[in-house]
Amino acid sequence: MGILDGQVAVVVGGHSGFGESITRLFASEGATVVVAGRRVDLVNEVAASVGGLGVDCDITDDEQVQSLEQLTTHAYGKIDVAVNCAGYEQSTPLADLTPAKLDAMLAVQLSGAMYCMRHFGNAMAASGGGAFLSISSLTAHNPSNGLAAYASAKAGVEYASKIAAVEYGAKQVRFNTVAASLIETPMTKRVFKIESAIQALREVTPLGRMGTSDDVAKAALFLCGPSGNFITGQTLCVDGGASLLMLPTQQMFADVYRRWSEAQTTPDPA
Repeated sequence: MGILDGQVAVVVGGHSGFGESITRLFASEGATVVVAGRRVDLVNEVAASVGGLGVDCDITDDEQVQSLEQLTTHAYGKIDVAVNCAGYEQSTPLADLTPAKLDAMLAVQLSGAMYCMRHFGNAMAASGGGAFLSISSLTAHNPSNGLAAYASAKAGVEYASKIAAVEYGAKQVRFNTVAASLIETPMTKRVFKIESAIQALREVTPLGRMGTSDDVAKAALFLCGPSGNFITGQTLCVDGGASLLMLPTQQMFADVYRRWSEAQTTPDPA
C-alpha cells in the first residue's frame, strides 16, 4: 500500500520537470493524479502513463482553474492534494523590464498561483481538508541579477502561502512551498550545457553537487503526505544548503570559467 492510497491529487504542470517527477511519485504511492497544463499532448501522455486524467488548463485564466477544480471534483468526488508547478524563468534586468514582460511573469507566477490556491483551497476546505503545495525557487531567498520579476513573484507566492495557511487552517487545509535550487529540467537544460556555470553553483552549495527532480518530488510527498500533516505555512529549501550562502556573482562565474578553461588546456602530466 502507498502512503497516498485512495487520495486524489491535482498536479498543475505535472507533465514536465518537477511536475512530472511529482506526478509519477504520487501515482506510485497510490494517488489518482489529475495532470493539468497547456501542452495537451504531453499532459495526456503523462496522465495516461500513470492511469490518471489529463486536463488542458491555463492558470492565468481564473475560469480555467475553476473548471479544473470542478472537473476533478465531479470526476472523483474530492481533492486531497494540489500541487502547482506551473511557471517559466526569464532573466531580465530591471532596466529592461517592460510592462509586457512583467505582466506576463506575474500572470503565471503570482496571479495564476493564487487562483490555484483559492479554488483548490476552497474545494479542500469543503471536503474536510487537504494539502496545497507551491513550487518556489532559491532565487526568492538569494538575490541574483536579472531575476527581479521572477524571484519577486516566487517570494510573493511564499508569503501568500503563509497567509493561506492562517486563513484555511481551521478547515484543515495546509499550504506549504518548496524552494528549489537550480536543477536540470527541460526548462533549465540550456544552463547545464555551460559546465563552468554549473561548477560555480556547486562551489556555493555545501553538499557540493546539484539536485534532481526526484529530490523535489520526495520533498513534495513529505509535505503533502501524512508525515507532514502538522506542517503548514512553511517553505522547505531543497537546495543542498545553497540558501545558507549566496548565488554566484559575475566575478565568481568569471573566476570559475578561468580555472575551468585552464584545466582544459593544461597537459596531462602522465
